[in-house]
Amino acid sequence: MAKRLLLAAVAAFGLAGVVVTAFGQNPPASPPAPMSDRVTLHGAGATFPAPLYHKWIDIYTKANPQLAVEYLSIGSGEGVKLFLSEAIDFGASDSALTDEQIATAKSGAILAPVTAGAIVLAYNLPDLGGTLKLSREVYADIFLGKIREWNDPRIQALNPGLKLPKQTIMLIARQESSGTTFAFTNHLSAISEVWRKGPGVGKTVNWPGVSSTARGNEGVAGRIKQSWGALGYIEYGFAKRLGLPMAQLQNRAGEYVAPGPDSGQAALEANVNQIPDNLRVFLPDPAGKDSYPIVTFTWLLLHGQYADPRKSAALKGFVDWALTDGQGFSGGEGYIPLPADVATLARTAVDRIR
Repeated sequence: MAKRLLLAAVAAFGLAGVVVTAFGQNPPASPPAPMSDRVTLHGAGATFPAPLYHKWIDIYTKANPQLAVEYLSIGSGEGVKLFLSEAIDFGASDSALTDEQIATAKSGAILAPVTAGAIVLAYNLPDLGGTLKLSREVYADIFLGKIREWNDPRIQALNPGLKLPKQTIMLIARQESSGTTFAFTNHLSAISEVWRKGPGVGKTVNWPGVSSTARGNEGVAGRIKQSWGALGYIEYGFAKRLGLPMAQLQNRAGEYVAPGPDSGQAALEANVNQIPDNLRVFLPDPAGKDSYPIVTFTWLLLHGQYADPRKSAALKGFVDWALTDGQGFSGGEGYIPLPADVATLARTAVDRIR
């Protein structure tokens, strides 16, 4: 059954661009180990951190050619399903696991936050003449479908010097079950009572104002890039790689803050003070004058016990490296390195794997 689920996920999402094997795009620095001695780890889940995971896999397996790692970037929802069915060795999710889901994990479940990122509102408005600013009330009302035109008086009042077109806002959201959607709707619910009582929080929701959907962060980013008048929510690194403009958003302190490494790090450092034992930390509306308002951790989902001791040892080694040396690659890929205390707690949790 588990193998059939994994094959079904591959068929549904396709292999192109979603599987990263031991050697990434380049040949290994040293010859691979004999097939009988190699360990292969299979993982699947969130698209949000996928570029960083791909980077980690490429670097780590070149230095450890006895290990192969394959990661299917198919969305948090599908990753959680495959993990709980034990079709994969590790899952990845931006919404962690609920207590109910953890209770169904036959081999136990360990949640390890491994990086964090900012969710941005990227847009396509050529010749705007500056950077768009959006207040909390305005961008909540845009996604509620209450504001539908770019030259709406409420948007224009926030951006008096910009050339806002008389154009329908083309909202783009995720099509599949998504941890990025969970984090974004968790934020909207924190800042808008109407949103909290309406669409609410979830990996999938009923979007009142959305015009179009796309698969994965990369799919939403590509759709924004191609569509004049588009606005969508994606992880910062995806917008940065495509050169998409990103709105300055009003934070809890009332400041308009641009997304980036500094404002993301400020949000984490100002708000991560008490970490629960299960390491499931959400920051739906971070405090702090310099904090970017939409940030989220993202987790690896690890089984508490593995039948093959070689797999458990290999996985522990890889994740421990990701939580130490691997953090140095986060910023370059558009992510936020973990605060030192969070990384230490995550390493302690990973060490409990049997």
